Amino acid sequence: MNPSTNQIYHLDNLDLLGRIDTESINLIYCDILYGTGKKFKDYHDLEPDHNVILSHYVPRLNEMKRVLKNNGTIYLQMDLRIVHWIRMIMDNVFGYKNFRNQIVVKFNIGGRGKREFAKKHDYIVVYTKSDEFIFNDLDIRVPYKSVISKKQDRPNITEEKIKNWNDTTNVWDDIPSGLKVKKATDYYSEKHPKILERIIKASSNENDVVADFYCGSGTTFAVAKSLNRNFIGCDINADAVRICNERLSKK
Repeated sequence: MNPSTNQIYHLDNLDLLGRIDTESINLIYCDILYGTGKKFKDYHDLEPDHNVILSHYVPRLNEMKRVLKNNGTIYLQMDLRIVHWIRMIMDNVFGYKNFRNQIVVKFNIGGRGKREFAKKHDYIVVYTKSDEFIFNDLDIRVPYKSVISKKQDRPNITEEKIKNWNDTTNVWDDIPSGLKVKKATDYYSEKHPKILERIIKASSNENDVVADFYCGSGTTFAVAKSLNRNFIGCDINADAVRICNERLSKK
C-alpha cells in the first residue's frame, strides 16, 4: 500500500511510517502515549518503564525524522512523566542543536494539591530537522490587550496593529479547558483545536502535509483541513479512526 494524503489509516504507526516516502511530510504533531501505565476508555497507555519507553519511541521517532522534510518541524505533546526521557531520545535522533522549544500548555482543570503541588500542564517539545525551518510568527500573535482572546486568527495587517501585538510565548495559558468547554467528540484525550491552530499556522503553509501518528479524536486533521493543509495519519484503535472520519465528514 502506498499511503495517500487526506486519509486516516487503522494501522500501527510504525507500519504506516514505513510506507511513507522519505522527506514527504512538512509538519508532525503527536499527542503521544504518556507512560502512565493506565487503561483509559479509548486506549491502554505504555508502562512507566524506561526500557518500555525506549523500545516504543526510538524506532518511531527515527522514522518520523526520515519522513520529515528538511525544513520541517515536529511537535510532541505529553505530561511531566516522560518528558525527560523523550527529550533525551529526541536529542539523539534529531540532534540537540535542533531542539527549538519546550512549550507549557496550562490547564484550568485538575485536583487541588494536598500533598504536593497540583499538576496542571502538559509539555510540547519542539524539534526541527535542520536550522532552516518554517515559522510564521505574524500568523500566531495575539492582541495586546488580552492574552485570553476569542480572536486568534490573523487580522488584516497594518504597522500600527503589529506594534500592538504580543508575541506568543512558550507558556500557553490561553487554551480553554474545564468542564464547560464543548468537545467535538467523546474521545477521552481530545485536544482543544486552539493548540493545533497555533502549531499548524506557525510551522506550515497552505497545501503542506501535516501528519499525526497518534491521531486519537482527529483534532489535528480537522484543524489542518480548515486551514487548507493536507494531512495523513493513523491510530491503532479502530474506534479512533472511525471517530476521526465521522468528525471530518461534518467539516
